Amino acid sequence: MDAVIIAAGYGSRLAALSPSKPLTPVCGVPLIEIGIRQAAAAGVTRVVVVTGHKAEAVEGFLAELAQRVTVEIEAVRVDDWSKPNGYSVMAGAARCAGEYLLMMADHMFDSAILAALRSVGGETRDVTLAIDRHTQSPLIDPDDATWVKLDAKGFITAIGKTIPAWDAVDCGAFLATPRLAEAIAAAIDASKSGSLSDGMQWLADRGRAATCDIGTAWWMDVDDPRAHTLAEELAPRYLTAAFAST
Repeated sequence: MDAVIIAAGYGSRLAALSPSKPLTPVCGVPLIEIGIRQAAAAGVTRVVVVTGHKAEAVEGFLAELAQRVTVEIEAVRVDDWSKPNGYSVMAGAARCAGEYLLMMADHMFDSAILAALRSVGGETRDVTLAIDRHTQSPLIDPDDATWVKLDAKGFITAIGKTIPAWDAVDCGAFLATPRLAEAIAAAIDASKSGSLSDGMQWLADRGRAATCDIGTAWWMDVDDPRAHTLAEELAPRYLTAAFAST
């Protein structure tokens, strides 16, 4: 299976630590390498990385990393990295045939989360989002989290940073089909900004956005210096695939 990793944004809240968020090291390993190694451990054989800000540096690192890992790595540069992240999703999805895992470069995942996502596709869903119901976890930044409201069957009814009520938090990992990119394009045509959440809401409104509860599996969003400090402490305990060769 393919994976798409979104690595195009500026990452302003980590800029004090690193000029490139995907290349920000956690215990000496860049975030983008951690994501690729965890995806490989979950059975991914090809990774498409969407670049933008500091693209030359990120692409240069990926070319070197490709010599050290067992997965194929392809970089695709988004036309305008300042646009919402849905544009990056569309650029990456265009390089994939069929289902693919979708990941954010600044999120870290236990490979069990990614492996679980690989197995949950079906005719009733066009996208499946990994969710965490432990919404009070100290690893979650409530000011930056994307929240999810669910129906009785576990399908998404609302998703966003400012929805008034929620049941879970978006973990930043998805099993996507080609319909996700189509939904983002449809949302843009309907005058939405073009964010990934816009596409997710478009599918949710049609009953096509499912979820995968991660239970107690470990993940975190490394989005600011506080989170980075926590990541340095915790990641080697949980992400054995990423740190085994370091």
